Amino acid sequence: MSKDVQQSINLKVSAEIDATKQWVDEIIIGLNFCPFAKKEFVNNTICYYPSAAEQVKPALQTLIEQCHYLQEHNEIETTLIILTEGFRGFERYLDLVDYANDLLIDSGFEGVFQLATMHPEYYFADDDFDDASNFTNRSPYPMLHIIREASMARVLAVYKNPEEIPEQNIVLAKNKGSHYFQQALARIHQAHPQK
Repeated sequence: MSKDVQQSINLKVSAEIDATKQWVDEIIIGLNFCPFAKKEFVNNTICYYPSAAEQVKPALQTLIEQCHYLQEHNEIETTLIILTEGFRGFERYLDLVDYANDLLIDSGFEGVFQLATMHPEYYFADDDFDDASNFTNRSPYPMLHIIREASMARVLAVYKNPEEIPEQNIVLAKNKGSHYFQQALARIHQAHPQK
Protein backbone atom coordinates (compact mmCIF):
# COMPACT_ATOMS: atom_id res chain seq x y z
CA MET A 1 0.00 0.00 0.00
CA SER A 2 1.39 3.38 -0.98
CA LYS A 3 2.09 6.05 1.63
CA ASP A 4 -0.55 8.36 0.04
CA VAL A 5 -3.25 5.67 0.17
CA GLN A 6 -2.42 4.86 3.81
CA GLN A 7 -2.45 8.57 4.71
CA SER A 8 -5.87 8.95 3.03
CA ILE A 9 -7.21 5.98 5.01
CA ASN A 10 -5.84 7.41 8.27
CA LEU A 11 -7.43 10.82 7.60
CA LYS A 12 -10.79 9.21 6.86
CA VAL A 13 -10.72 7.11 10.02
CA SER A 14 -9.56 10.12 12.03
CA ALA A 15 -12.46 12.24 10.71
CA GLU A 16 -15.02 9.62 11.72
CA ILE A 17 -13.52 9.15 15.18
CA ASP A 18 -13.30 12.93 15.64
CA ALA A 19 -16.94 13.35 14.59
CA THR A 20 -17.97 10.65 17.04
CA LYS A 21 -15.96 12.22 19.87
CA GLN A 22 -17.51 15.63 19.19
CA TRP A 23 -21.00 14.06 19.20
CA VAL A 24 -20.30 12.28 22.51
CA ASP A 25 -18.96 15.51 24.02
CA GLU A 26 -21.66 17.89 22.74
CA ILE A 27 -24.78 15.72 22.71
CA ILE A 28 -24.33 12.70 24.97
CA ILE A 29 -22.36 14.51 27.69
CA GLY A 30 -23.40 18.09 26.96
CA LEU A 31 -27.10 17.27 27.28
CA ASN A 32 -26.46 14.58 29.93
CA PHE A 33 -28.18 11.89 27.85
CA CYS A 34 -25.84 9.42 29.56
CA PRO A 35 -24.85 10.53 33.07
CA PHE A 36 -22.06 7.92 33.10
CA ALA A 37 -20.31 9.00 29.88
CA LYS A 38 -18.39 12.04 31.11
CA LYS A 39 -16.09 10.13 33.46
CA GLU A 40 -15.08 7.67 30.72
CA PHE A 41 -14.71 10.46 28.13
CA VAL A 42 -12.48 12.55 30.42
CA ASN A 43 -10.46 9.51 31.51
CA ASN A 44 -10.03 8.44 27.87
CA THR A 45 -11.35 4.92 28.61
CA ILE A 46 -13.61 4.76 25.53
CA CYS A 47 -12.30 2.79 22.57
CA TYR A 48 -13.48 4.28 19.25
CA TYR A 49 -13.16 1.47 16.73
CA PRO A 50 -13.94 2.29 13.08
CA SER A 51 -15.11 -0.61 10.93
CA ALA A 52 -15.55 -0.46 7.17
CA ALA A 53 -17.67 -3.64 7.25
CA GLU A 54 -20.62 -3.46 4.87
CA GLN A 55 -21.90 -7.01 5.37
CA VAL A 56 -23.24 -8.74 8.45
CA LYS A 57 -20.56 -11.43 8.79
CA PRO A 58 -17.51 -9.10 8.93
CA ALA A 59 -19.41 -6.68 11.20
CA LEU A 60 -20.14 -9.53 13.62
CA GLN A 61 -16.51 -10.62 13.46
CA THR A 62 -15.50 -7.09 14.47
CA LEU A 63 -17.97 -7.19 17.36
CA ILE A 64 -16.56 -10.43 18.76
CA GLU A 65 -12.98 -9.22 18.32
CA GLN A 66 -13.84 -6.08 20.27
CA CYS A 67 -15.50 -8.10 23.03
CA HIS A 68 -12.32 -10.15 23.39
CA TYR A 69 -10.27 -6.94 23.34
CA LEU A 70 -12.35 -5.51 26.20
CA GLN A 71 -11.94 -8.76 28.15
CA GLU A 72 -8.18 -8.49 27.82
CA HIS A 73 -7.97 -4.72 28.55
CA ASN A 74 -9.70 -3.82 31.80
CA GLU A 75 -8.34 -0.29 31.51
CA ILE A 76 -10.79 0.29 28.62
CA GLU A 77 -14.32 0.68 29.90
CA THR A 78 -16.37 0.59 26.73
CA THR A 79 -16.16 0.41 22.94
CA LEU A 80 -17.99 2.29 20.22
CA ILE A 81 -17.78 0.36 16.96
CA ILE A 82 -18.28 3.04 14.30
CA LEU A 83 -19.69 1.51 11.10
CA THR A 84 -18.10 3.90 8.63
CA GLU A 85 -19.35 2.38 5.37
CA GLY A 86 -22.21 -0.04 5.91
CA PHE A 87 -25.62 -0.32 7.52
CA ARG A 88 -26.76 3.17 6.56
CA GLY A 89 -30.35 1.92 6.24
CA PHE A 90 -31.95 1.66 9.67
CA GLU A 91 -33.85 -1.58 9.02
CA ARG A 92 -30.68 -3.32 7.83
CA TYR A 93 -28.89 -1.99 10.91
CA LEU A 94 -31.62 -3.42 13.16
CA ASP A 95 -31.11 -6.82 11.50
CA LEU A 96 -27.40 -6.54 12.36
CA VAL A 97 -28.29 -5.70 15.98
CA ASP A 98 -30.49 -8.83 16.20
CA TYR A 99 -27.66 -11.00 14.88
CA ALA A 100 -25.20 -9.26 17.20
CA ASN A 101 -27.31 -9.91 20.30
CA ASP A 102 -27.69 -13.57 19.32
CA LEU A 103 -23.93 -13.81 18.78
CA LEU A 104 -23.19 -12.40 22.24
CA ILE A 105 -25.30 -15.20 23.73
CA ASP A 106 -23.82 -17.90 21.48
CA SER A 107 -20.28 -16.72 22.25
CA GLY A 108 -20.75 -16.86 26.02
CA PHE A 109 -20.85 -13.06 26.48
CA GLU A 110 -24.41 -12.94 27.83
CA GLY A 111 -24.24 -11.23 31.22
CA VAL A 112 -20.77 -9.90 30.40
CA PHE A 113 -21.53 -7.37 27.67
CA GLN A 114 -24.65 -5.72 26.35
CA LEU A 115 -25.20 -3.55 23.30
CA ALA A 116 -26.57 -0.04 23.06
CA THR A 117 -27.62 1.16 19.62
CA MET A 118 -27.15 4.47 17.82
CA HIS A 119 -27.83 5.30 14.19
CA PRO A 120 -28.24 8.43 12.01
CA GLU A 121 -31.81 7.37 11.15
CA TYR A 122 -32.77 5.95 14.54
CA TYR A 123 -36.46 6.12 15.32
CA PHE A 124 -38.66 4.61 17.98
CA ALA A 125 -41.47 2.42 16.70
CA ASP A 126 -44.23 4.60 18.17
CA ASP A 127 -42.80 7.96 17.02
CA ASP A 128 -42.75 9.81 13.73
CA PHE A 129 -39.39 9.75 11.97
CA ASP A 130 -38.85 13.48 12.57
CA ASP A 131 -39.86 13.42 16.24
CA ALA A 132 -37.19 14.98 18.46
CA SER A 133 -37.25 11.97 20.82
CA ASN A 134 -35.42 9.92 18.19
CA PHE A 135 -32.36 12.12 18.55
CA THR A 136 -31.59 10.58 21.93
CA ASN A 137 -30.21 7.67 19.83
CA ARG A 138 -29.19 9.43 16.61
CA SER A 139 -25.47 9.54 15.94
CA PRO A 140 -23.19 10.70 13.12
CA TYR A 141 -22.65 7.07 12.00
CA PRO A 142 -24.25 3.70 12.72
CA MET A 143 -22.69 2.35 15.91
CA LEU A 144 -22.65 -0.66 18.18
CA HIS A 145 -21.83 0.34 21.73
CA ILE A 146 -20.39 -2.50 23.82
CA ILE A 147 -21.11 -1.97 27.52
CA ARG A 148 -19.66 -3.97 30.40
CA GLU A 149 -22.67 -5.26 32.35
CA ALA A 150 -20.79 -5.36 35.68
CA SER A 151 -19.79 -1.70 35.32
CA MET A 152 -23.33 -0.72 34.39
CA ALA A 153 -24.70 -2.56 37.43
CA ARG A 154 -22.24 -0.70 39.70
CA VAL A 155 -23.17 2.77 38.45
CA LEU A 156 -26.89 2.03 38.39
CA ALA A 157 -26.71 0.88 42.01
CA VAL A 158 -25.57 4.32 43.16
CA TYR A 159 -27.52 6.48 40.69
CA LYS A 160 -30.85 7.77 41.96
CA ASN A 161 -33.82 6.60 39.82
CA PRO A 162 -31.86 5.32 36.79
CA GLU A 163 -35.07 4.00 35.23
CA GLU A 164 -36.12 7.63 34.68
CA ILE A 165 -33.12 8.47 32.45
CA PRO A 166 -34.73 7.53 29.09
CA GLU A 167 -37.90 9.48 29.82
CA GLN A 168 -35.93 12.51 31.01
CA ASN A 169 -33.85 12.35 27.82
CA ILE A 170 -36.97 12.30 25.66
CA VAL A 171 -38.42 15.31 27.49
CA LEU A 172 -35.15 17.21 27.02
CA ALA A 173 -34.95 16.25 23.34
CA LYS A 174 -38.50 17.42 22.72
CA ASN A 175 -37.74 20.72 24.49
CA LYS A 176 -34.69 21.23 22.26
CA GLY A 177 -36.60 20.23 19.12
CA SER A 178 -35.57 18.27 16.03
CA HIS A 179 -34.07 21.31 14.33
CA TYR A 180 -31.51 21.72 17.14
CA PHE A 181 -30.21 18.17 16.68
CA GLN A 182 -30.32 18.30 12.87
CA GLN A 183 -28.15 21.41 12.97
CA ALA A 184 -25.76 19.90 15.51
CA LEU A 185 -25.25 16.72 13.48
CA ALA A 186 -24.83 18.71 10.26
CA ARG A 187 -22.23 20.92 11.96
CA ILE A 188 -20.36 17.87 13.27
CA HIS A 189 -20.24 16.32 9.78
CA GLN A 190 -19.07 19.63 8.28
CA ALA A 191 -16.30 19.89 10.86
CA HIS A 192 -15.12 16.33 10.17
CA PRO A 193 -15.92 15.44 6.53
CA GLN A 194 -15.29 11.91 5.29
CA LYS A 195 -12.33 11.85 2.90
